[in-house]
Amino acid sequence: MAKVKRGVITHARHKKVIDAAKGYYGRRKNVFRVAKQAVDKARQYAYRDRRVRKRDFRALWIQRINAAVRAHGLTYSQFIFAMSKTDLELDRKMLSEIAISDPDTFKNIVDTAKSQL
Repeated sequence: MAKVKRGVITHARHKKVIDAAKGYYGRRKNVFRVAKQAVDKARQYAYRDRRVRKRDFRALWIQRINAAVRAHGLTYSQFIFAMSKTDLELDRKMLSEIAISDPDTFKNIVDTAKSQL
């Protein structure tokens, strides 16, 4: 049997990690052992924060809707309760976009919801 030399494989594996650490500060970008730890931690943060981003945006939409609805004399919870009774099926993202970009349409939606209370 011929001797298996693994230098090519190891170099490729190291290069993958070093390339992923491009832009990091200090030894985190060019020392394999440190770069591997930095890349692993960065991937953990990225995985976690993809879920956190969804929570943050939902909270932002709720705050925007609440501010817009209070200008029309309702609270957020009253508005959402009234919306559940109407046949309008708009999610929070769309409601917040409408509240920002088209206040007249949003006023019509609030009036429709108010009529259900």
